[in-house]
Amino acid sequence: MSTGKIQFAEQDGTFVLKFVGEIRLTLCSALDATIDQIFSSLNFSSIVIDLTESCSIDSTTLGLLAKLSILSRQKVGLLPTLVTTHPDITRLLHSMGFDQVFNIVDQPLQTPEQLADLPNQDQSEEVVKAKVLEAHRILMSLNDSNREAFRDLVMALERS
Repeated sequence: MSTGKIQFAEQDGTFVLKFVGEIRLTLCSALDATIDQIFSSLNFSSIVIDLTESCSIDSTTLGLLAKLSILSRQKVGLLPTLVTTHPDITRLLHSMGFDQVFNIVDQPLQTPEQLADLPNQDQSEEVVKAKVLEAHRILMSLNDSNREAFRDLVMALERS
């Protein structure tokens, strides 16, 4: 199994997140902390999420990306941009309803050279479970097919 990483940079008010490899639950605490960092910034003009080097993204990560878009619309009135050049990832994004909450483009954008890996975040099992639950509730709120797809998982997490 290949490992993944998320890199981050800010340049002139544009926040860039670059996903590389397999993006899984283990990276979600760092991603969530970075989302909080983005929205606490005073120098904010846009968000770009570069998925051109990502080969897979789990549903918890997708839920956190949806959270990022919802916060962006609420706080600054703009839709973030998702860059994807892989047909499978593009299809996944559209099936999750991301075309409603992101600007999805298929042409790579120039990314800052000073991208830095997000640091690992050690979280308790309880905190991780809460993040997974929140992410899937957000995904369920995007459309009926997501609500159906994740209903059983969310109910199981709520019971445990």
